[in-house]
Amino acid sequence: MVTGPLVVKLGGELLEEISNLANCVAAVKVMAASEPVVVVHGGGKEIDAALKLAGIEKRQVDGLRITDEPTLDVVVSVLAGTVNTRFVAALNAAGVAAVGLTGADGACGLSAAAPPHQAVDGRVVDLGRVGVPEAGADMRLLQALTVERFVPVIACIGLGRDGRLFNVNADTFAGHLAARLDARRLVIAGTTPGVLDAAGDTIPAMGADDVARLVGDGTATAGMIAKLRACEQALAAGVDDVVIVDGRKAETLTAAAASNAPASATRLVANAAARQP
Repeated sequence: MVTGPLVVKLGGELLEEISNLANCVAAVKVMAASEPVVVVHGGGKEIDAALKLAGIEKRQVDGLRITDEPTLDVVVSVLAGTVNTRFVAALNAAGVAAVGLTGADGACGLSAAAPPHQAVDGRVVDLGRVGVPEAGADMRLLQALTVERFVPVIACIGLGRDGRLFNVNADTFAGHLAARLDARRLVIAGTTPGVLDAAGDTIPAMGADDVARLVGDGTATAGMIAKLRACEQALAAGVDDVVIVDGRKAETLTAAAASNAPASATRLVANAAARQP
């Protein structure tokens, strides 16, 4: 059975500090040496800093950024400019044939406006210029690049059918691409060692049915809610295997790509019977 590429989502916090950036570069280099890889990245903290500098209020709900027009301008500038270019430059300097993209390139991130968000606390919130990836997104550019063993590095900016841009949650974008590209695995890396239970310990394995419970009982909060919802959607769309891992160590990140999951990570599967002990 032919499988698609490995899809890796890197949180923006992993691409800010020089040491974390170097670890991510080293990990992607190892991954790309053995299989096709597609990388999606965020840039939340740098966006926050740029918003503060511009005097624009940061607004979020359940880990999702409420995005008006001025906020979108900052998001595009930081993600497509600063973060993407810096990471792609570091990868190429390390010998990885990386190509910087956004969801507007080749319409790989074709998106529609997100519907009003039903928050965990019961509120219904208009997210503004936030997008949700569409099934009609064109994967041909990414497929062509990965066949030639280039590594697409994609900033999570969506493209509307009318040419407007959208801010798309990076976890959601990565889950969508993983499903559309028939990825063998989706790795979501940040600075948290997997999904934590109420005691603060890493949950080693979860099924799709566990996501609603963790969100509903308040165990998962803020950014983890967005991650779990993205995992839930990816599993429902056909991705069999998702690993959430702390990406600050290159060896842990590469292990998440190569094995069932390191001890400090959480593996999510669509079929509860496939969970690891």
